[in-house]
Amino acid sequence: MSGPFARPRSGAAAFALAGVLFVLYPALRPWHDESTTDGAIASMSSGAWVAAHLFAMLGFILLPLGLLSVRHVVGTGRAGSSASAAVVTTWIGAGLTLPYFGAEDFALHAIAGKAGAGQNLDVLGLAEAVRFGAVAATTFGLGLVLLAVGAVLTAVAVWRSGVLPRFSGVPYALGFVLFLPQFYTPPAARIGHGVLLGVGLCWLAAALWSSRPTRA
Repeated sequence: MSGPFARPRSGAAAFALAGVLFVLYPALRPWHDESTTDGAIASMSSGAWVAAHLFAMLGFILLPLGLLSVRHVVGTGRAGSSASAAVVTTWIGAGLTLPYFGAEDFALHAIAGKAGAGQNLDVLGLAEAVRFGAVAATTFGLGLVLLAVGAVLTAVAVWRSGVLPRFSGVPYALGFVLFLPQFYTPPAARIGHGVLLGVGLCWLAAALWSSRPTRA
């Protein structure tokens, strides 16, 4: 596999930047009580809301680019097969997840901004319609499941490779397995989840940075 992101240090840079972005996503996101109209407007109308969700979207884009380097480094055999599957699964998962994050970011921000400017809008009802429409919720959930599967496959590839430290893929996998459940936890837990993802991605980045591709 060739290309700039097949190089270990290019992939390491992609993972490290994604790690920082996934830490910033919950850390900068406003945490008002969004079950109330005033809280929803305060959170969703802020610039921090837009920036935080944009950071997450950029992180999702960087993930499969980093995985191209993992695939290149681990070589062929069972590790290579797992890494190839991880690339494809993660790319599809990110593609299914991004539209939902875009709606959360831009649509809810626009709705809350109009309501905050005095327009008579049912912010809570509109937010529920954006978030829980059948197609939107299904594609979002499926996307996060595929991201979790891709992360587990990455951890398996790393474990089997004999090139990267065996446990260096485990926190990354754990972070994405927990990505969907963390939406149902308090803000402190969600910020902690962002830190877990950041640590996992930066550990993988460090492992890739010092690695050398294996030969078939």
